[in-house]
Amino acid sequence: MATSKIGHTLAKGLGIKLNYRNPQGTDALSRGESLYSVSSADSFLEEEPTTWEWIQSITPSGPGMLRWAYNLFPFTHWIGHYNLQWLYGDLVAGITVGAVVVPQSMAYAKLAELDPQFGLYSSFMGVLIYWFFATSKDITIGPVAVMSTITGNVVNKAHDTNPDIPAHVIASALAIIAGAIICFIGLVRLGRIVDFISLAAISAFMTGSAINISVGQVPALMGITGFSNRESTYKVVINILKHLGRSQNDAAMGLTALFFLYLVRSLCNLGARRIPQRAKTFFFLSTLRTAFTILLYTLISWLVNRHHRSQKQRKFAILGTVPRGFQNAAVPTINSSIIKTFASEIPASIIVLLIEHIAIAKSFGRVNNYTIDPSQEMVAIGVTNLLGPFLGAYPATGSFSRTAIKSKAGVRTPFAGVITAIVVLLAIYALPAVFFYIPNSVLSAVIIHAVGDLITPPNTIYQFWRVNPLEVIIFFAGVFVTIFSSIENGIYTTICISVAVLLFRVLFAQGRFVGKVKVHSVVGDHIIDEVGKFRDKPFDAQDPDKAARNIFLPFEHGDGSNPQIEPQSPYPGIFIYRFSEGYNYPNANRYLDHMVATIFKQTRRTNAQSYPRLGDRPWNDPGPRRGRVEEHSDKPTLKAIILDFSSVNNVDITSVQHLIDVRNQLDRYASPDKVDWHLACINNRWTKRALASAGFGFPTPVNDGNMMERWKPIFSVAELGGQDSAAAAAQDRENARRVKDVEGRKASRDTDTVGQDESASSDSNEFVQTIVDSKAYGGGVTSRVVVVHGLNRPLFHIDLTSALQSAIANVERIGEYEAKGVGTPAP
Repeated sequence: MATSKIGHTLAKGLGIKLNYRNPQGTDALSRGESLYSVSSADSFLEEEPTTWEWIQSITPSGPGMLRWAYNLFPFTHWIGHYNLQWLYGDLVAGITVGAVVVPQSMAYAKLAELDPQFGLYSSFMGVLIYWFFATSKDITIGPVAVMSTITGNVVNKAHDTNPDIPAHVIASALAIIAGAIICFIGLVRLGRIVDFISLAAISAFMTGSAINISVGQVPALMGITGFSNRESTYKVVINILKHLGRSQNDAAMGLTALFFLYLVRSLCNLGARRIPQRAKTFFFLSTLRTAFTILLYTLISWLVNRHHRSQKQRKFAILGTVPRGFQNAAVPTINSSIIKTFASEIPASIIVLLIEHIAIAKSFGRVNNYTIDPSQEMVAIGVTNLLGPFLGAYPATGSFSRTAIKSKAGVRTPFAGVITAIVVLLAIYALPAVFFYIPNSVLSAVIIHAVGDLITPPNTIYQFWRVNPLEVIIFFAGVFVTIFSSIENGIYTTICISVAVLLFRVLFAQGRFVGKVKVHSVVGDHIIDEVGKFRDKPFDAQDPDKAARNIFLPFEHGDGSNPQIEPQSPYPGIFIYRFSEGYNYPNANRYLDHMVATIFKQTRRTNAQSYPRLGDRPWNDPGPRRGRVEEHSDKPTLKAIILDFSSVNNVDITSVQHLIDVRNQLDRYASPDKVDWHLACINNRWTKRALASAGFGFPTPVNDGNMMERWKPIFSVAELGGQDSAAAAAQDRENARRVKDVEGRKASRDTDTVGQDESASSDSNEFVQTIVDSKAYGGGVTSRVVVVHGLNRPLFHIDLTSALQSAIANVERIGEYEAKGVGTPAP
């Protein structure tokens, strides 16, 4: 109380009006206020949200912090239920992915300009750490083609400026910086920021990157040297064509390996279609094609090069020595000089790490009927890239190809990553001698084959066109920029254009005036009544009021409704305006300018003599030419405006101020009358508070002092209890079941015995009668009627129908008073 008094004293001293536009000129309404009441309904006064309430809603509570800490380790939610059947599925999926990730990771390490063992380190740490933090059972974290390419660009750029810094040190530092930023975003639960990146941008990024990477691997596939494959894609294509005649023996190995990979996949897909009962077998054969191809061509390479181990004697380029174990395990080196070498690439690196992983996780979550937590997935990516560099790993994220394989292999839980980690660990310690003979051209074939699936097929692009042609332009813009510039610029281009399109839609949102249309629900030639039941009689055009309801359609049919339908004006001088895409400061002027211009065209001034002399007219409304009389008698005067807020969630100071300005403008236009503003379908308490603070939500004060006598409040009420309540319906079903059971037992007794005891029959009848007399059957039904919205805001309505009813009732009420000469304000 003391605090309230101090606040009121300060407000008075500072000239702050606490009860701005209070319709009664008194304190706020309290329970029992008689100005607005419904005699048959319980009163309800809606409380405004407070700043303290908002602070409490965003301030973490004790239980909330415990829940946050518990959700940081999602494996604790399911690990206690782990069983042998889950273990079998995880074993199969883990081993299958392990057979794929080993050759792929070494190939991707070459993309990152690193030695092949760093790809193995990244794969091991990715699958080992992820399962602790995973909300997706299908995702496999490790080296991916696009991120490896960006890492390679960073390494090359750093080498030009700091040649003394080892490449793996740069890559590890990039992983830690990017991982720390992503982990922080996830910990503060801001994972939804990835939703700003549209599907068109992601598809363009994946397609452009796949083309860029595939073209960049052609020189190694063909054994062509003498130019850089890190330039723009079109330049690499030109150089390939120029130097195609310099192809080496590598081409024989690479091209046949690439053909073999596609051949095995095609044959397995064909076999699965022809022999569906063996589809699982064909799937595993197709999945293992990469490992089999690597082993086959490694054997060929060993047979050819076993006596030509020196680099000059080799018949074609091979992988070379791969150290056994974790030879580069150490505390990562990070300092300002290292960070400066890749600072400009950090945004692109973070975007790539996020969009590829989150997009894949969401996609497979929907396919397999579970929901991921983007913020928690960011924590998983961040922790993986924070800890991985301690064993020599470079940036890693979710892989599309390995995730698809893992899903199809029947993975049951994220624990399959541990199985994959064991497979990679065995490869690190047991297979380095075999890795020596892997042909580089075959690794390039593996990369081309893997990224080929990332290219968006033409049918998908056509579907994009059917949904939104503008986003297809964004898609091709991203692809072309990637091809003619770089992957990073392609990412920035698509994201910037997508955000620009979003802002354009908000800025140029178009509101609509809507009119009333009476409709019926019809199945065949029978009407469905308001409770969803068929009527016995067919539709009768002569009696249109049967089971009819009113809807509101745009006059210009911009929603695609039948143009033969002509919406009716709701009432002379009453307009219903619908916001189409939010109502905030960017589009407030456009909305209201359109609304005011249309109202001026379709109405006339209330007081035709408001400009007694020609010089009193404003320059922008000079009136008719000399000698002519202004004729607007056929147009109505402005009475009320109904705003449909169904698409509005929040408002701001600018948009509310525009509403105040327009209200004042239209009040002058309708002077000496006042324009009533009815607002329908407001979905946010803070929006109601903002509008109420600006004077909306209750009748506009007039100067005659009889405003409340002239005002006729109309409220929407709902029934609590009664025959139509959910509780009564449930009781109805239960009673019907019990009646059926009693009658069934009675019929059984009638079959067994001819004579029945009168008391038993009487008991049964009394029991049935008790049920029939219950609340669900109408006997003793009790119900209570309550208002839906607060009585203290009578002009905030639940829907357009109630808003229109209130507007019409009060326009007619005021008309009656003016016809009687009561309460008419002086001009």
